[in-house]
Amino acid sequence: MQPSHTELQLIERLEEEAVQLLTPSEQIEAIAYHFGKIMQTLGLDMDNDSLKDTPMRVAKMYVNETFMGLNPLNAPSITLFDNDYKYNEMILERDIPVYSCCEHHFVPIIGKAHIAYISQGQVIGLSKLNRITHYCSRRPQVQERLTIEIAEYLKQVMNIEDVAVVIKAEHLCVASRGVNHAGCQTLTSSLHGRFLEDAKRSELFAMLTL
Repeated sequence: MQPSHTELQLIERLEEEAVQLLTPSEQIEAIAYHFGKIMQTLGLDMDNDSLKDTPMRVAKMYVNETFMGLNPLNAPSITLFDNDYKYNEMILERDIPVYSCCEHHFVPIIGKAHIAYISQGQVIGLSKLNRITHYCSRRPQVQERLTIEIAEYLKQVMNIEDVAVVIKAEHLCVASRGVNHAGCQTLTSSLHGRFLEDAKRSELFAMLTL
């Protein structure tokens, strides 16, 4: 007797919850097993010295590096400081490295993020902008969502609205497969608060060209 549609939905939900409850070590073991099956399906010799440990290497890379942003325990600890100098102009950090993974083909997205904000009484440690970008990037992504996530993360931790994020990136799903066009770049932006005003928007993009 085949399970009903409702039963199938319940099974899928329970399976999803079970995956979410796996520890990092359990995730690594499960990924290594399944990635090994993929390699076998492709006809690779799993007894080859160069390949036999690849499933475990890939699994550790996925859990500990490439997709570490899926684990909330890896969220950066944020440090805020009082804005003792009463600096009320834009603070911009440019060229923050972005290494992410396209969720459509699981190939890299490589680029730079530029983050700007206007203090409302506090400033954030500059390295924390890099850590926020790193954390949000290290999960299966699309560039549009990544840009928004970084902006919303900064707005939340600093309790401000005046935030802007611009990302320029190359997608290897374009460069290394499909049309195979290397060098194409995608630009996205997420502007909030005063950065939606023409003057601040113009100032932001002028500083990005310096």
